[in-house]
Amino acid sequence: MKIGITCYPSYGGSGIVGSELGLELARRGHSVHFVSYAPPMRITDGPGARERIHFHAVDMLSYPLFEYPPYTLALASKLYEVAREHQLDLVHMHYAIPHAVSAYLAREMLKSERHLPVVTTLHGTDITLVGRDPSFLPITRFGIEQSDKVTAISNYLREATMETFCTGCGIEVIYNFIDYEYYRRAPDQSLHRRIAPAGEKVLLHVSTFRPVKRITDCIEVIARLRNQHSINARLVMCGDGPERQGAQALAERLGVSRHVDFVGKQPQSQIKDYLSVADLLLLPSLTESFGLTALEAMSCEVPVVATRVGGLPEVVEEDGCGYLLEVGDVDAMAEAAARVLSDDGERERLGRRGREIAVSQFAAEKIIPQYESLYRNVVSE
Repeated sequence: MKIGITCYPSYGGSGIVGSELGLELARRGHSVHFVSYAPPMRITDGPGARERIHFHAVDMLSYPLFEYPPYTLALASKLYEVAREHQLDLVHMHYAIPHAVSAYLAREMLKSERHLPVVTTLHGTDITLVGRDPSFLPITRFGIEQSDKVTAISNYLREATMETFCTGCGIEVIYNFIDYEYYRRAPDQSLHRRIAPAGEKVLLHVSTFRPVKRITDCIEVIARLRNQHSINARLVMCGDGPERQGAQALAERLGVSRHVDFVGKQPQSQIKDYLSVADLLLLPSLTESFGLTALEAMSCEVPVVATRVGGLPEVVEEDGCGYLLEVGDVDAMAEAAARVLSDDGERERLGRRGREIAVSQFAAEKIIPQYESLYRNVVSE
């Protein structure tokens, strides 16, 4: 099939999933056309896939009349152009705003020639945060309802969408997936020595450092581990965003700044390397629609201490591959982390189970055929 994919090329779950999906589809023989303002991550990776991966840049007009460039319209024009020139069978839009609306416009532009099927995948904040804003709710609902097929990455997100938008369209749950051969524990000893020169246990946090990620809770946890539980541990904070400065200031106040490394945004290959030397992943979010970082950690045999919110309970097996606590309960998080870090047998047990879950339930070869089946259905309909 000839498939168009639009996703945000920046860091974040929707961009990673959209990129990885395109890669997997190309490996399975499909022609994949990415349409975005910049190339998504990793889209030229993998043997046998490059000749079936195509990128089409959305050109933006710089004109004084426009205070903000009209990306939605530029994207719609580019989708129309690519669909027409390359005879796309369908377009798959990741993140509802503005992608689903742009796809609708492209479909309308093309309808005198043929129908262009539109699949929209909802990823989280497009529904739980941006889409709920009064200024976006009507257009988000419209974009969802005008899509030919809609998927959500968890049962939690499906229910949240139905509750918020009261949409009558059917929403199919297709979980995020993992390339478990890529995300495999393979420790780089030089990296481990650089991070933990005194043999410290390594805690890792990976996120966009937005308020919803509650990254200061990670600082509270490392402080409790060192001061109350006497655990010789270091915290690696991977990512960047508006909460970074506050987290750094808190680390100074709590006297743990020399035990916390803020390493900034990292490519997926480097995140994989960090996961391979981590002893524990901390994910204290206010909400997570799925928890892709948790799944990546599980595939690398890293136990997870996270919050019991959103779609995380659908990914993290309580007491199987980690522990789920209440939002903001940093004391309980520190206690759970201490249990894992002070008992190598427990840490290894949780890690093995996480790997088993990743391979058996979320492997790409289990999830990608669900998308292929959906594509066939939407085209035939």
